[in-house]
Amino acid sequence: MNHLTRLNRRHVVLGMVAAAGLAACSGPYLIAADVNSYGSWPEGRAATSYAFERLPSQQQSARQAELEEAARAALAKAGFKPAADAKSADILVAIGARVSAQERAPWDDPLWWRWHGSAHYWRYGGLWRPHPYSAGMLDRRFDREVAVLLRDRQSNEPLYEAHASNDGATMGDANLIAALFQAALSDFPKARPESHRVTVQAQR
Repeated sequence: MNHLTRLNRRHVVLGMVAAAGLAACSGPYLIAADVNSYGSWPEGRAATSYAFERLPSQQQSARQAELEEAARAALAKAGFKPAADAKSADILVAIGARVSAQERAPWDDPLWWRWHGSAHYWRYGGLWRPHPYSAGMLDRRFDREVAVLLRDRQSNEPLYEAHASNDGATMGDANLIAALFQAALSDFPKARPESHRVTVQAQR
């Protein structure tokens, strides 16, 4: 086998590995979220038509439009259908989402204190040495949360409210936010105020 043949085979193998890696990074996956839901949806009332409700500051917001798009599948799964306009809708839907970065230091874990450590030094071999994480190596996590409020359009009465949250090493994307909306409405029309864990499928 000459050098060129070996090189070509190596390129083929590397290409297959890269393709496998891309395939592993796409497709459905499961996420877990903490969910709370509140309200008293009228017994026997069907999930009918809805329209999104925006604050004046959100009227021209591209970000709000993206959130509404992310919530549509969850509303459809709960039985709602989009109305032609807000005046003809049975339910008005207000939504929101936020992502917060949290800097967590390794010594926030109680495990570090078992080793007689501190924020800057740890004890090893009878000597106090600089902590390996004291140079600013922090664990960044992102708290991600969505909220949904359903109101009767005619009476303006709030009927149902739901929140879903989880955290991870990234900010997440539109697909993850859509999955959180799905988790938030997973109990509908029942309300479960106590925090409980819900697992839903997301799409990469």
